[in-house]
Amino acid sequence: MKYRRFYRNGGTYFFTVVTNKRQKILTDDAVRLALRQAVMAVRERYPFEILAWVLMPDHLHTIWRLP
Repeated sequence: MKYRRFYRNGGTYFFTVVTNKRQKILTDDAVRLALRQAVMAVRERYPFEILAWVLMPDHLHTIWRLP
């Protein structure tokens, strides 16, 4: 199945990311720091706004707005 993606300038997107096998790794400080640094690095190259972010032990929900 081909996954379709729709991009729009100024578009707002809600998405969920789940850890592999739902491992509860997002409670670890080092993992949270690595995740935060990865998102910051992406934002430096591809600016976007984070409107909401909920971090759970095995997944996260977030809403991003593109420029």
